[in-house]
Amino acid sequence: MTEDDFLLDESQIAPPRTVRIDFDDGSFALRSPVALKPYARCIGEWIERWARETPDALAFAERDESGEGWRKLDYRALRQAVGAVAQALLDMKLPEGKPIAILSDNAIDHAVLMLAAMHIGRTACSLSSAYSRMAKDPSRLHGMLQALQPALIYASDAKVYGGALAGSGVEAAAVFSRNADAHGGALPFAQLLQASETPAVMQAYEAVLPDTHAKYLLTSGSTGKPKVVINTHRMLCANQQMMAQTWRFLEHEKPVLVDWLPWSHTFGANHNLNMVLCHGGALYIDEGRPAPGLIEKTVRNLREVKPTLLFNVPRGFDMLLPFLEADDALAAEVFSRLRLAFYAAAALAPSTWQRLEAVAERVRPERPLWLTTSWGATETSPAITSAHWKLDGAGCIGAPLPGLELKFVSNGQKLEMRVKGVSVFPGYRHAPRETAEAFDEEGYYRIGDAGYLADPEHAERGVIFNGRVAEDFKLSSGTWVSVGTLRVKLVSMLAPHAQDVVLTGHDRDEIGLLVFPSPQAVPQALAERIADVLRTLREEGAGSSQCPTRALVLTEPPSLDAGEITDKGYINQRAVLTRRAAEVARLHAGAHHDLQVIQLRS
Repeated sequence: MTEDDFLLDESQIAPPRTVRIDFDDGSFALRSPVALKPYARCIGEWIERWARETPDALAFAERDESGEGWRKLDYRALRQAVGAVAQALLDMKLPEGKPIAILSDNAIDHAVLMLAAMHIGRTACSLSSAYSRMAKDPSRLHGMLQALQPALIYASDAKVYGGALAGSGVEAAAVFSRNADAHGGALPFAQLLQASETPAVMQAYEAVLPDTHAKYLLTSGSTGKPKVVINTHRMLCANQQMMAQTWRFLEHEKPVLVDWLPWSHTFGANHNLNMVLCHGGALYIDEGRPAPGLIEKTVRNLREVKPTLLFNVPRGFDMLLPFLEADDALAAEVFSRLRLAFYAAAALAPSTWQRLEAVAERVRPERPLWLTTSWGATETSPAITSAHWKLDGAGCIGAPLPGLELKFVSNGQKLEMRVKGVSVFPGYRHAPRETAEAFDEEGYYRIGDAGYLADPEHAERGVIFNGRVAEDFKLSSGTWVSVGTLRVKLVSMLAPHAQDVVLTGHDRDEIGLLVFPSPQAVPQALAERIADVLRTLREEGAGSSQCPTRALVLTEPPSLDAGEITDKGYINQRAVLTRRAAEVARLHAGAHHDLQVIQLRS
């Protein structure tokens, strides 16, 4: 079956159908005409179902201690582990209303504890391991723990994570999978696994309601201070049902994933992990990352497992491509079972799209690769739209999923998007003011992104993403700069020399660029490439809002501690501009009206 045949087969993929509703004030909304079907009461229903129906099917796998084989857990063993840990949590008589905080990376123990908590109506909160394992200053982690006030804190290794807890001022039970004896009063995770399940577990499970808090996730902070987002069982289960009605092949093709995306973020946890659990699939936990020295582990895992779905952020695909382009045999293995490649969390550069298609065309010309995407947020658990048809390139984020309504409201030069529906969050934890500000007077969530119709006459052709409303700025001439659109264009033109760029020029005469070089970039070649790109834009007649005149190549990579980059690898534009105000001032100093490429030397 070719890609076109697959995408046109309504038993495999839902056809694009969208209804437009116009309002008297000039705003309009989109919704799917398809009703949302019934969905699970709680996350635990998925575990109970597959433990009963396919007990021997693989649920999770992670690299064993040797690094050569895999530690595997089938659905029978997963349910047994969840039951034991759930019983142990009940036996500990933890204070009600306080979550279970998880500090370490994705792992089987992490999954078991998270699922066990949700099975009995406790709330789990996975925090990025970067705050405790890689950050030099633990104050941000301490602030998060003080805001959460967890009843229990878990991490994989007390010797790695225990030190970050010192001085947090939070009193909570501590559990570690390894070296628990190195942390005073901590319990080994193995002790929780040894508990004997009693009827109390299923009694607590039956008491879980759709609106019970399943998990808390912290926002990335790209638009300000991180907030604690409430995710209910209803939100998470409904969102997977929305996707199931769109990607209909999931009903008979159990997904197999190799995935590194952290469970502290909605993409890795609510989209990917939950899709596996909802459909009884298998998740191979990837210890790799889109970073030098770690991407090689991802490549190895992809070759061994041959996933059916490939989820990643744009930077992840950028890091994978050199390996796939250099080795046709590797690419053929990685793509052999691949139904689709999916990107989210940031805009994909057109050059990355074209390179992925070229690799697929070379190694499996009879079956082109379906490249697709979705759009959403932590507050929407996460998917709002899905591009469930063939796309010609990056930019389109699809159309609204069943059960959701997407509204477009004029905001300056753009159409701001807002959303309402069953998978939208009820609010931020213990933050009534921020919650009130997040919704408009009609109950739509203000997501802060902008978009427009790909074809105003055919809403079913989807929405084009148009950046974040708050990122855009005006030049001193009063001309608006569309940061999201221009950034993606520049990153694509500078590939593969630049990792990312940040646009400058707020209330100035001209646009400037802060450039983060890619790991393989050669300084002179990068400087020449920047000059060529900016000269090309000028010669093409790009106006002041589309034509940077100067660039500064940064030698210091984006700082995780300062919030300049997330552990998913995308840049926080606001944080970079704030932290590097001196570099921005230097970039724009003087009356430079000709092309300027400035290289900052260490």
